[in-house]
Amino acid sequence: MATQEQPSPGAGAARPRRPRVLVAASGSVAAIKFEILCRSLAEWADVRAVATASSLHFIDRESFPSGVALLTDADEWSTWRRIGDEVLHIELRKWADAMLIAPLSANTLAKIAGGLCDNLLTCVVRAWDYSKPIYVARAMNTFMWDNPFTRRHLDVVAGLGVSLIPPVTKRLACGDYGNGAMAEPAEICRTLRLFFGSQVPL
Repeated sequence: MATQEQPSPGAGAARPRRPRVLVAASGSVAAIKFEILCRSLAEWADVRAVATASSLHFIDRESFPSGVALLTDADEWSTWRRIGDEVLHIELRKWADAMLIAPLSANTLAKIAGGLCDNLLTCVVRAWDYSKPIYVARAMNTFMWDNPFTRRHLDVVAGLGVSLIPPVTKRLACGDYGNGAMAEPAEICRTLRLFFGSQVPL
């Protein structure tokens, strides 16, 4: 008598989707590494990128990963025509499993701490669902890093549940040597990958 072939364990099971990471760059020279960071994250996650107007001075859009959408302030209302149409900063918040701001400049840190939302990046943060993580990697001159305002602002954003990726000590773009430089893309990527853990497809 013929026997039915038993399905192998896990056969027909839906493959888990890749994590969705929204990556944002603010106006710091460290934004020259934004393309590298997005490319590394895109190896294991679905990535969408947001860039402030100032960060675009340092981002080479021609070499940006083709599979990563790079969104700017100009995109915020470009497709909105009437009530009921999608609002970009809300849709990005819904789409993402996590947000990463790298580099986070002193200016954008101050805006977030003050609740300002005057560009696409800060609108996403203001609309964020804080049951989902936000990671930030700061990048600023040592004297800006040591400024009392910086500590106050970091305390505010930490109170929101924002996770701070520590800066590093090195020769800065301005020529000074000191703390405040953005962590290397590999370290930032490792931090995100550790958060998602087993959710990252092999």
